[in-house]
Amino acid sequence: SVLSRYENQITILSDYLEEFPETDEPVWILGRQHHLNTDKSKLLLDVSARLWFTYRRKFSPIGGTGPSSDAGWGCMLRCGQMMLAQALICRHLGRDWQWEKHKKQPEEYHRILRCFLDRKDCCYSIHQMAQMGVGEGKSIGEWFGPNTVAQVLKKLALFDEWNSLAVYVSMDNTVVIEDIKKMCWCPGQSSSVAHSSAHLHRSALGPNRNTAGLCPGWKPLLLIIPLRLGINHINPVYIDAFKECFKMPQSLGALGGKPNNAYYFIGFLGNELIYLDPHTTQSFVDSEENGTVDDESFHCQQAPHRMKIMNLDPSVALGFFCKEECDFDNWCSLVQKEILKQQSLRMFELVQKHPAHWPPFIPPTKPEVTTTGAELIESTDKLFELEEEFEILSV
Repeated sequence: SVLSRYENQITILSDYLEEFPETDEPVWILGRQHHLNTDKSKLLLDVSARLWFTYRRKFSPIGGTGPSSDAGWGCMLRCGQMMLAQALICRHLGRDWQWEKHKKQPEEYHRILRCFLDRKDCCYSIHQMAQMGVGEGKSIGEWFGPNTVAQVLKKLALFDEWNSLAVYVSMDNTVVIEDIKKMCWCPGQSSSVAHSSAHLHRSALGPNRNTAGLCPGWKPLLLIIPLRLGINHINPVYIDAFKECFKMPQSLGALGGKPNNAYYFIGFLGNELIYLDPHTTQSFVDSEENGTVDDESFHCQQAPHRMKIMNLDPSVALGFFCKEECDFDNWCSLVQKEILKQQSLRMFELVQKHPAHWPPFIPPTKPEVTTTGAELIESTDKLFELEEEFEILSV
Protein backbone atom coordinates (compact mmCIF):
# COMPACT_ATOMS: atom_id res chain seq x y z
CA SER A 1 0.00 0.00 0.00
CA VAL A 2 2.91 2.33 0.76
CA LEU A 3 4.43 1.69 -2.68
CA SER A 4 1.06 2.24 -4.33
CA ARG A 5 0.58 5.54 -2.54
CA TYR A 6 4.08 6.65 -3.55
CA GLU A 7 3.43 5.74 -7.19
CA ASN A 8 0.15 7.66 -7.09
CA GLN A 9 1.97 10.75 -5.81
CA ILE A 10 4.54 10.50 -8.58
CA THR A 11 1.70 10.16 -11.09
CA ILE A 12 -0.03 13.26 -9.71
CA LEU A 13 3.10 15.39 -10.09
CA SER A 14 3.92 13.88 -13.47
CA ASP A 15 0.43 14.73 -14.68
CA TYR A 16 0.91 18.26 -13.42
CA LEU A 17 4.19 18.56 -15.30
CA GLU A 18 2.32 17.52 -18.44
CA GLU A 19 0.20 20.63 -17.91
CA PHE A 20 3.20 22.91 -18.41
CA PRO A 21 2.98 24.57 -21.81
CA GLU A 22 4.81 22.98 -24.69
CA THR A 23 7.86 25.16 -24.76
CA ASP A 24 11.59 25.05 -25.22
CA GLU A 25 11.98 27.60 -22.43
CA PRO A 26 13.92 26.18 -19.49
CA VAL A 27 12.55 25.86 -15.97
CA TRP A 28 14.87 27.39 -13.39
CA ILE A 29 14.88 26.02 -9.82
CA LEU A 30 17.31 27.65 -7.37
CA GLY A 31 20.14 28.08 -9.84
CA ARG A 32 19.55 24.83 -11.72
CA GLN A 33 18.16 24.63 -15.24
CA HIS A 34 15.69 21.95 -16.31
CA HIS A 35 14.19 21.26 -19.72
CA LEU A 36 10.64 19.95 -19.77
CA ASN A 37 11.21 18.12 -23.04
CA THR A 38 14.07 15.99 -21.77
CA ASP A 39 14.34 15.83 -17.97
CA LYS A 40 10.97 16.11 -16.26
CA SER A 41 12.03 13.48 -13.73
CA LYS A 42 15.00 15.61 -12.65
CA LEU A 43 12.69 18.57 -12.19
CA LEU A 44 10.40 16.38 -10.06
CA LEU A 45 13.30 15.28 -7.85
CA ASP A 46 14.63 18.80 -7.51
CA VAL A 47 11.30 20.20 -6.33
CA SER A 48 10.55 17.36 -3.91
CA ALA A 49 14.04 17.60 -2.36
CA ARG A 50 13.38 21.06 -0.92
CA LEU A 51 12.45 21.04 2.75
CA TRP A 52 8.78 22.02 3.00
CA PHE A 53 7.53 23.64 6.18
CA THR A 54 3.81 24.17 6.65
CA TYR A 55 1.35 25.14 9.34
CA ARG A 56 1.40 22.65 12.23
CA ARG A 57 -0.99 21.90 15.07
CA LYS A 58 -0.77 20.26 18.51
CA PHE A 59 2.71 21.51 19.36
CA SER A 60 3.50 22.82 22.87
CA PRO A 61 1.99 26.29 23.45
CA ILE A 62 4.33 29.10 22.44
CA GLY A 63 5.63 30.84 25.55
CA GLY A 64 3.83 28.29 27.73
CA THR A 65 0.39 29.84 27.33
CA GLY A 66 0.31 30.95 23.68
CA PRO A 67 -1.04 29.26 20.55
CA SER A 68 -0.39 25.56 19.88
CA SER A 69 -0.88 26.00 16.14
CA ASP A 70 0.37 28.60 13.67
CA ALA A 71 -2.47 28.09 11.19
CA GLY A 72 -3.63 31.43 9.83
CA TRP A 73 -0.64 33.50 10.93
CA GLY A 74 2.65 31.58 10.55
CA CYS A 75 2.98 31.31 6.76
CA MET A 76 5.81 33.87 6.40
CA LEU A 77 7.66 32.29 9.32
CA ARG A 78 7.39 28.91 7.57
CA CYS A 79 8.68 30.45 4.33
CA GLY A 80 11.61 31.91 6.23
CA GLN A 81 12.30 28.46 7.64
CA MET A 82 12.27 27.01 4.12
CA MET A 83 14.76 29.56 2.82
CA LEU A 84 17.07 29.04 5.78
CA ALA A 85 16.75 25.25 5.52
CA GLN A 86 17.84 25.43 1.89
CA ALA A 87 20.92 27.37 3.00
CA LEU A 88 21.73 24.66 5.57
CA ILE A 89 21.24 21.92 2.98
CA CYS A 90 23.71 23.71 0.70
CA ARG A 91 26.10 24.20 3.58
CA HIS A 92 26.20 20.59 4.80
CA LEU A 93 24.96 18.41 1.92
CA GLY A 94 25.45 20.51 -1.22
CA ARG A 95 23.00 21.96 -3.73
CA ASP A 96 22.85 18.71 -5.73
CA TRP A 97 21.77 16.56 -2.78
CA GLN A 98 18.52 14.75 -3.52
CA TRP A 99 15.87 13.31 -1.24
CA GLU A 100 14.12 9.98 -1.76
CA LYS A 101 11.37 8.63 0.41
CA HIS A 102 12.42 5.81 2.77
CA LYS A 103 16.06 6.22 1.77
CA LYS A 104 18.54 6.47 4.64
CA GLN A 105 19.83 10.02 4.90
CA PRO A 106 23.05 11.33 6.49
CA GLU A 107 23.09 12.48 10.10
CA GLU A 108 23.56 16.11 8.96
CA TYR A 109 20.18 15.95 7.23
CA HIS A 110 18.35 14.89 10.40
CA ARG A 111 20.29 17.43 12.40
CA ILE A 112 19.12 20.15 10.02
CA LEU A 113 15.52 18.99 10.41
CA ARG A 114 15.85 19.05 14.19
CA CYS A 115 16.72 22.74 14.03
CA PHE A 116 13.19 23.44 12.78
CA LEU A 117 10.99 21.12 14.84
CA ASP A 118 8.10 22.84 16.62
CA ARG A 119 9.72 22.81 20.06
CA LYS A 120 10.98 25.69 22.19
CA ASP A 121 14.45 24.08 22.44
CA CYS A 122 15.02 23.98 18.66
CA CYS A 123 16.96 26.98 17.43
CA TYR A 124 14.74 27.87 14.42
CA SER A 125 11.40 26.56 15.69
CA ILE A 126 8.15 28.43 15.31
CA HIS A 127 8.47 29.09 19.06
CA GLN A 128 11.86 30.78 18.76
CA MET A 129 10.86 32.78 15.69
CA ALA A 130 7.56 34.00 17.14
CA GLN A 131 9.15 35.00 20.45
CA MET A 132 12.10 36.72 18.79
CA GLY A 133 9.57 38.61 16.66
CA VAL A 134 8.35 40.37 19.79
CA GLY A 135 11.58 42.35 19.70
CA GLU A 136 10.69 43.38 16.14
CA GLY A 137 7.33 44.73 17.26
CA LYS A 138 5.29 41.67 16.34
CA SER A 139 2.98 40.06 18.88
CA ILE A 140 2.91 36.26 19.02
CA GLY A 141 0.30 35.20 16.49
CA GLU A 142 0.73 38.32 14.35
CA TRP A 143 1.61 38.01 10.66
CA PHE A 144 5.22 38.78 9.66
CA GLY A 145 6.44 40.55 6.54
CA PRO A 146 9.55 39.49 4.58
CA ASN A 147 11.86 42.02 6.30
CA THR A 148 10.66 41.04 9.79
CA VAL A 149 11.33 37.35 9.25
CA ALA A 150 14.78 38.22 7.86
CA GLN A 151 15.62 40.22 10.99
CA VAL A 152 14.43 37.36 13.21
CA LEU A 153 16.58 34.82 11.37
CA LYS A 154 19.56 37.18 11.66
CA LYS A 155 19.18 37.30 15.45
CA LEU A 156 18.51 33.60 15.96
CA ALA A 157 21.55 32.65 13.87
CA LEU A 158 23.78 34.25 16.52
CA PHE A 159 22.87 31.39 18.87
CA ASP A 160 23.48 28.66 16.29
CA GLU A 161 27.06 27.54 16.73
CA TRP A 162 26.76 24.33 14.73
CA ASN A 163 25.77 25.97 11.43
CA SER A 164 27.83 29.10 12.18
CA LEU A 165 26.16 31.31 9.58
CA ALA A 166 26.82 34.98 8.99
CA VAL A 167 23.41 36.47 8.21
CA TYR A 168 23.44 39.80 6.39
CA VAL A 169 20.17 41.64 5.82
CA SER A 170 20.59 44.58 3.47
CA MET A 171 19.42 48.10 4.33
CA ASP A 172 17.89 50.65 1.99
CA ASN A 173 18.11 48.31 -1.02
CA THR A 174 21.91 48.40 -0.73
CA VAL A 175 24.36 45.50 -0.33
CA VAL A 176 27.76 46.63 1.00
CA ILE A 177 30.64 44.35 0.01
CA GLU A 178 33.00 45.78 2.63
CA ASP A 179 30.54 45.08 5.45
CA ILE A 180 29.86 41.52 4.35
CA LYS A 181 33.54 40.67 4.13
CA LYS A 182 34.14 42.25 7.52
CA MET A 183 31.35 40.14 9.01
CA CYS A 184 32.26 36.86 7.31
CA TRP A 185 35.96 37.17 8.11
CA CYS A 186 35.31 38.24 11.70
CA PRO A 187 37.57 36.13 14.00
CA GLY A 188 35.93 33.63 16.31
CA GLN A 189 34.61 34.84 19.64
CA SER A 190 36.79 34.64 22.73
CA SER A 191 36.24 31.58 24.87
CA SER A 192 34.57 33.61 27.64
CA VAL A 193 32.08 35.28 25.27
CA ALA A 194 31.43 31.98 23.53
CA HIS A 195 30.77 30.30 26.89
CA SER A 196 28.37 33.08 27.90
CA SER A 197 26.44 32.89 24.63
CA ALA A 198 26.16 29.12 24.87
CA HIS A 199 24.98 29.37 28.49
CA LEU A 200 22.40 31.99 27.57
CA HIS A 201 20.77 30.07 24.79
CA ARG A 202 21.33 26.47 25.84
CA SER A 203 17.60 25.71 25.58
CA ALA A 204 17.47 26.90 21.96
CA LEU A 205 20.63 25.12 20.88
CA GLY A 206 19.50 21.82 22.34
CA PRO A 207 21.40 18.94 20.69
CA ASN A 208 23.02 21.33 18.21
CA ARG A 209 25.69 22.68 20.56
CA ASN A 210 29.02 22.75 18.82
CA THR A 211 32.03 24.99 19.24
CA ALA A 212 33.43 24.27 15.77
CA GLY A 213 31.65 27.35 14.45
CA LEU A 214 33.78 29.58 16.68
CA CYS A 215 36.97 28.98 14.69
CA PRO A 216 38.29 31.97 12.73
CA GLY A 217 37.79 31.95 8.97
CA TRP A 218 35.11 32.71 6.39
CA LYS A 219 31.69 32.09 7.88
CA PRO A 220 29.16 30.80 5.32
CA LEU A 221 26.97 33.72 4.27
CA LEU A 222 23.19 33.88 4.22
CA LEU A 223 22.41 37.08 2.34
CA ILE A 224 18.83 38.37 2.48
CA ILE A 225 17.78 41.42 0.47
CA PRO A 226 14.34 42.84 1.41
CA LEU A 227 12.91 44.85 -1.48
CA ARG A 228 9.91 46.90 -2.49
CA LEU A 229 9.45 46.39 -6.22
CA GLY A 230 6.60 48.84 -6.70
CA ILE A 231 3.88 50.64 -4.77
CA ASN A 232 0.71 48.57 -4.98
CA HIS A 233 1.81 46.22 -7.75
CA ILE A 234 5.16 44.98 -8.97
CA ASN A 235 6.74 47.35 -11.47
CA PRO A 236 7.33 45.47 -14.77
CA VAL A 237 10.76 47.10 -15.07
CA TYR A 238 12.03 44.77 -12.33
CA ILE A 239 10.79 41.47 -13.75
CA ASP A 240 13.82 40.48 -15.83
CA ALA A 241 16.24 41.23 -12.98
CA PHE A 242 14.02 39.37 -10.51
CA LYS A 243 14.04 36.28 -12.72
CA GLU A 244 17.83 36.49 -13.14
CA CYS A 245 18.22 35.99 -9.39
CA PHE A 246 16.74 32.47 -9.65
CA LYS A 247 19.40 31.58 -12.23
CA MET A 248 22.32 32.34 -9.93
CA PRO A 249 23.99 29.26 -8.41
CA GLN A 250 23.85 31.02 -5.03
CA SER A 251 20.04 31.42 -5.21
CA LEU A 252 17.87 30.56 -2.22
CA GLY A 253 14.76 31.86 -3.95
CA ALA A 254 12.51 34.57 -2.57
CA LEU A 255 10.01 35.23 0.20
CA GLY A 256 6.83 36.97 -0.81
CA GLY A 257 3.33 36.31 -2.07
CA LYS A 258 0.19 38.34 -1.61
CA PRO A 259 -0.99 40.46 1.34
CA ASN A 260 -1.09 38.21 4.45
CA ASN A 261 -0.47 35.18 2.23
CA ALA A 262 3.19 34.15 2.02
CA TYR A 263 4.88 31.71 -0.37
CA TYR A 264 8.42 30.45 -0.85
CA PHE A 265 9.39 31.05 -4.48
CA ILE A 266 11.97 28.59 -5.79
CA GLY A 267 12.00 29.22 -9.54
CA PHE A 268 10.21 30.25 -12.68
CA LEU A 269 9.08 29.25 -16.15
CA GLY A 270 8.56 32.13 -18.56
CA ASN A 271 6.57 34.74 -16.65
CA GLU A 272 5.26 32.33 -14.04
CA LEU A 273 6.85 31.79 -10.64
CA ILE A 274 7.08 28.32 -9.08
CA TYR A 275 6.60 28.17 -5.32
CA LEU A 276 6.10 25.99 -2.27
CA ASP A 277 2.93 26.77 -0.33
CA PRO A 278 2.94 26.57 3.49
CA HIS A 279 -0.86 26.78 3.74
CA THR A 280 -1.43 23.14 4.68
CA THR A 281 -1.99 22.25 8.34
CA GLN A 282 -0.22 19.10 9.49
CA SER A 283 0.25 17.55 12.92
CA PHE A 284 3.33 18.19 15.03
CA VAL A 285 6.22 15.79 14.36
CA ASP A 286 8.95 15.17 16.93
CA SER A 287 12.31 13.43 16.57
CA GLU A 288 12.75 9.76 17.42
CA GLU A 289 14.85 8.52 20.32
CA ASN A 290 17.76 7.89 17.95
CA GLY A 291 17.63 11.47 16.68
CA THR A 292 16.08 10.73 13.29
CA VAL A 293 12.92 12.49 12.10
CA ASP A 294 9.99 10.97 10.24
CA ASP A 295 10.50 13.29 7.31
CA GLU A 296 7.76 12.39 4.85
CA SER A 297 5.63 15.41 5.79
CA PHE A 298 8.62 17.74 5.31
CA HIS A 299 8.80 17.21 1.55
CA CYS A 300 6.09 18.40 -0.83
CA GLN A 301 5.07 15.46 -2.95
CA GLN A 302 2.19 17.24 -4.63
CA ALA A 303 2.14 19.54 -7.61
CA PRO A 304 4.30 22.67 -7.23
CA HIS A 305 2.23 25.81 -7.52
CA ARG A 306 2.64 28.54 -10.12
CA MET A 307 1.53 32.14 -10.31
CA LYS A 308 2.06 34.99 -12.75
CA ILE A 309 4.88 37.29 -11.73
CA MET A 310 2.64 40.33 -12.20
CA ASN A 311 0.35 38.99 -9.42
CA LEU A 312 3.21 39.12 -6.92
CA ASP A 313 2.98 41.59 -4.06
CA PRO A 314 5.83 44.12 -4.46
CA SER A 315 7.19 43.42 -0.95
CA VAL A 316 9.69 40.54 -1.30
CA ALA A 317 13.00 39.31 0.10
CA LEU A 318 15.65 37.65 -2.06
CA GLY A 319 17.93 35.01 -0.53
CA PHE A 320 21.43 33.86 -1.49
CA PHE A 321 23.95 31.48 0.08
CA CYS A 322 27.73 31.80 -0.31
CA LYS A 323 29.61 28.98 1.42
CA GLU A 324 33.05 30.32 0.48
CA GLU A 325 34.39 33.79 -0.27
CA CYS A 326 34.79 32.83 -3.92
CA ASP A 327 31.03 32.14 -4.05
CA PHE A 328 30.35 35.66 -2.83
CA ASP A 329 32.85 37.17 -5.28
CA ASN A 330 31.14 35.25 -8.08
CA TRP A 331 27.74 36.48 -6.90
CA CYS A 332 29.00 40.08 -6.97
CA SER A 333 30.19 39.58 -10.55
CA LEU A 334 26.84 38.14 -11.61
CA VAL A 335 24.98 41.03 -9.99
CA GLN A 336 27.17 43.57 -11.80
CA LYS A 337 26.60 41.78 -15.08
CA GLU A 338 22.93 40.77 -14.87
CA ILE A 339 21.24 43.07 -12.33
CA LEU A 340 23.08 46.38 -12.51
CA LYS A 341 23.46 46.45 -16.29
CA GLN A 342 20.07 48.15 -16.47
CA GLN A 343 20.35 51.91 -16.85
CA SER A 344 16.80 52.45 -15.63
CA LEU A 345 15.47 51.54 -12.17
CA ARG A 346 17.71 49.08 -10.36
CA MET A 347 16.26 46.40 -8.13
CA PHE A 348 19.02 47.01 -5.55
CA GLU A 349 22.49 48.52 -5.36
CA LEU A 350 25.81 46.76 -4.79
CA VAL A 351 28.53 49.05 -3.43
CA GLN A 352 32.12 48.40 -2.40
CA LYS A 353 32.42 50.77 0.56
CA HIS A 354 30.22 51.42 3.57
CA PRO A 355 28.21 54.62 2.91
CA ALA A 356 29.72 57.53 4.85
CA HIS A 357 26.32 58.80 6.05
CA TRP A 358 25.36 55.42 7.55
CA PRO A 359 26.13 54.48 11.17
CA PRO A 360 29.35 52.43 11.50
CA PHE A 361 28.98 48.75 10.69
CA ILE A 362 29.71 46.49 13.66
CA PRO A 363 29.45 42.73 13.02
CA PRO A 364 26.97 41.29 15.55
CA THR A 365 28.58 39.03 18.15
CA LYS A 366 25.79 38.54 20.66
CA PRO A 367 21.99 38.93 20.74
CA GLU A 368 20.38 42.21 21.66
CA VAL A 369 17.29 40.51 23.10
CA THR A 370 16.42 37.47 25.16
CA THR A 371 14.81 34.39 23.65
CA THR A 372 11.41 36.02 24.26
CA GLY A 373 12.46 39.02 22.20
CA ALA A 374 10.89 41.22 24.86
CA GLU A 375 13.82 42.70 26.79
CA LEU A 376 16.97 44.54 25.81
CA ILE A 377 20.09 43.08 27.31
CA GLU A 378 22.04 45.48 29.54
CA SER A 379 24.71 43.11 30.82
CA THR A 380 25.65 39.45 30.90
CA ASP A 381 24.53 39.15 34.52
CA LYS A 382 21.12 40.61 33.71
CA LEU A 383 20.94 38.25 30.72
CA PHE A 384 21.28 35.19 32.92
CA GLU A 385 18.75 36.51 35.45
CA LEU A 386 16.17 37.01 32.73
CA GLU A 387 16.81 33.55 31.31
CA GLU A 388 16.36 31.86 34.70
CA GLU A 389 13.14 33.80 35.31
CA PHE A 390 11.83 32.75 31.89
CA GLU A 391 12.64 29.09 32.54
CA ILE A 392 10.88 29.18 35.95
CA LEU A 393 7.80 30.78 34.40
CA SER A 394 7.79 28.19 31.62
CA VAL A 395 7.75 25.39 34.18
